[in-house]
Amino acid sequence: MNLNLALCQINPIVANIEYNFEKICTYIEKAISLDCKVICFPELCFIGYPPEDIVFYLHILDKQYYFLEKLKEYSDGRILVVGFVDFRDSLYNSAAILIDRKIYTYDKIHLPNYGVFDEERYFKRGDKVLLIESSEKIRIGITICEDLWYPNEPLISLIGNNVDLVLNISASPYYVLKPRFREQIFRSRAIDYSVFIAMCNMVGGQDELVFDGSSCVIDNLGNTISRAPSFEEFLLPVSINIERIRISKLGSIRKKLTEISGSFQSKIINCNFEILSSVANESIVNDFFSEEEEIFKACVLGTRDYVKKNNFNKVLVAMSGGIDSSLVSCIAHDALGKENVLGISLPSMFSSAHSVEDAKILAMNLGINFAVIPISKIYDSFIEQLGEIYDLLGNKDFTVAEENLQARIRGNIIMTLSNKFGYLVLACGNKSEMSVGYATLYGDLAGGFAPIKDLYKTQVYKVARWYNKINPVIPERVFEKAPSAELRPNQTDQDSLPPYDVLDFILRMYLENNYSPSFIAKLGKMDTKFVIDVVNMVEKAEYKRRQAPPGIKITYRAFGKDRRFPISKIIS
Repeated sequence: MNLNLALCQINPIVANIEYNFEKICTYIEKAISLDCKVICFPELCFIGYPPEDIVFYLHILDKQYYFLEKLKEYSDGRILVVGFVDFRDSLYNSAAILIDRKIYTYDKIHLPNYGVFDEERYFKRGDKVLLIESSEKIRIGITICEDLWYPNEPLISLIGNNVDLVLNISASPYYVLKPRFREQIFRSRAIDYSVFIAMCNMVGGQDELVFDGSSCVIDNLGNTISRAPSFEEFLLPVSINIERIRISKLGSIRKKLTEISGSFQSKIINCNFEILSSVANESIVNDFFSEEEEIFKACVLGTRDYVKKNNFNKVLVAMSGGIDSSLVSCIAHDALGKENVLGISLPSMFSSAHSVEDAKILAMNLGINFAVIPISKIYDSFIEQLGEIYDLLGNKDFTVAEENLQARIRGNIIMTLSNKFGYLVLACGNKSEMSVGYATLYGDLAGGFAPIKDLYKTQVYKVARWYNKINPVIPERVFEKAPSAELRPNQTDQDSLPPYDVLDFILRMYLENNYSPSFIAKLGKMDTKFVIDVVNMVEKAEYKRRQAPPGIKITYRAFGKDRRFPISKIIS
């Protein structure tokens, strides 16, 4: 006999309760057709994650209850687990458990309040564990995301109640290699407690976050017996042989744990029907992607959902012929289709002929629309108009201001096209540049979304190289030439910055590990003053980052909610 589960890895839209309900119903019907008696959906999937201050609008919360009532008709003879915001004496991050047209609730116990999470701002902690017992005496424990990241409770209380399977509904956001790391955490929990674990994770892009899905089922020995693909909606049907579950309860570890008294009160729901089936669904174990492919797919999903969920259809990319805009163009192409991407080359008097040529070749290879708009005459007109005030203030020399003027002219042009034709502008800045302020306000920072904002320059090259192996569209010269903003003759990025491999090492150690400049210098065998100079560039650029467009979180610690620093400060 088999316990047939369905892990429904869906992509909800925040606050669009009707849309999310319809999607939930569609997946329930698919699961029923596969004879699944336990059907799970992600954390807060009714309202979307993270809902942020939307939870304070009671008319939106009320819609959840209306549609939860409508879900009851699917719960005859089966168990549905759906994430929602429950409002009672306070707000709770809850799971609705629908059984035989009745609704029960479990409240999340561990509320994350670090990195991108602010759950303690919104929700009250739960204080009970919840178990479901079928007529065959199978016990299923319910948890929500962070509850399983902790090594002790609420798992001790669940195991103390002789649970057979722990269900975990999650909205666990992505960063590079996190799908593997998350599964390893759950694998450890399964082994430590000799219990089966089924995790249903959200998928999709929400502002700067991407949810990778990667839902899975792990047996009591730590083996992944089923895994959904990453970065796409998917219904994962899983059949667990009941004998395997019962054998897992005979181990000495389990026996010892059942003698321990957990710290949480328990609520046991009895469902008076059988949930086992003689029919077994085929086991599916999708492989994890390589690091480069994982990053690219996260950028594609995050870009697609940001564009679509904000009611845009088409995007515009200022194609410089460099590696950053080349990768962004490829991301846009794969996210939205070639017919929805417009590339614009905006050469100045300092732009090399090969930059325009490389941009044109890439556009042709991708099959996207492409146009060239020279800016030299516009620049000359600006300088002419500024001549009198330059004379008055006594400086007509070519400085960084004139370099930035070129970038701002480009920003004006692409934003005008966006305004007139409804294109969302994709900014092409990377994390290395954003970190040290090597970007122009109202110039290359202009745009509505920045797909590679959280990729270091070295990562940009790696991901672009990976993409070119499977779809060779980026001209080889783009990889070989020295990075340059081309705002003055013979300019390269390394005129102003350390080599990117050196810079990125310092940035990773400082931004993601919080290491001091002296410790970074020792690690990298560098001069301490050199590292301090880089760190000072990072801190001085905070005001620019506050005015930059949002972009996809890729690294462990992105700018924004992950790293909240004041603009006005002096770090000694």
